Amino acid sequence: MTGGSRGIGAAVALRLTQQGADVAFTYHSNERRAEEVVDQIKAAGRRALAIQADSADPAALVAAIDRVAGELGRLDILVSNAGAFPVAPLEQVSLDEFDQTIAVNVRAPFVAAQAAVPHMRADGRIITIGSMVADRVVFPGFSLYALSKTALTGLTKALGRELGARGITVNLVNPGPTDTELNPASGPNAETINGFTALGRYAEPADVAASVAFLAGEEGRYITGATLTVDGGFVI
Repeated sequence: MTGGSRGIGAAVALRLTQQGADVAFTYHSNERRAEEVVDQIKAAGRRALAIQADSADPAALVAAIDRVAGELGRLDILVSNAGAFPVAPLEQVSLDEFDQTIAVNVRAPFVAAQAAVPHMRADGRIITIGSMVADRVVFPGFSLYALSKTALTGLTKALGRELGARGITVNLVNPGPTDTELNPASGPNAETINGFTALGRYAEPADVAASVAFLAGEEGRYITGATLTVDGGFVI
């Protein structure tokens, strides 16, 4: 998994551990947080591996995936979770920020899938974490972020078609407002955001992780090319 040291990524790592998986994940810079997740996975009796890698660096991402397959002996599930979250008015978005966002949010899931598939057998799973802004944008300043997350819908459908013959499923999970460090449920916009949400509250990272676990598990074996929206009714 890319981006597994905190928030949704850490919740997914721990939920897959509960389902009996050994888990490897990348992290960008916070080694202490990554080691905390490793310790929790090992405490549950599973193998764990944390690899420092920048998802904007294709070579580092490929090397990380190859290392995981080598050290753990197999690769059954790929979860692309690492993401950039730019928010700025259109006129203030630089080309460097554009390139960095596309590199992390779009190119990295493509590169990760490309690197993972040769290690996968039939019944492999590829799951990407997107965002509900692909379907509904209620605040200004999200043009670049929405662009990058919308691209994942097409990638998911195309890879689902391409890899279906190999028995590999490809799906997208689009979370809504989720209580993380980047978007805390106690933040200044929380009341407004809750007002847009049918359930009137943020998700917990565990809510998103449960949906990923469903797609990765036996019950999700016949779902591919699909988008599962986990947003408490934000887009309805």
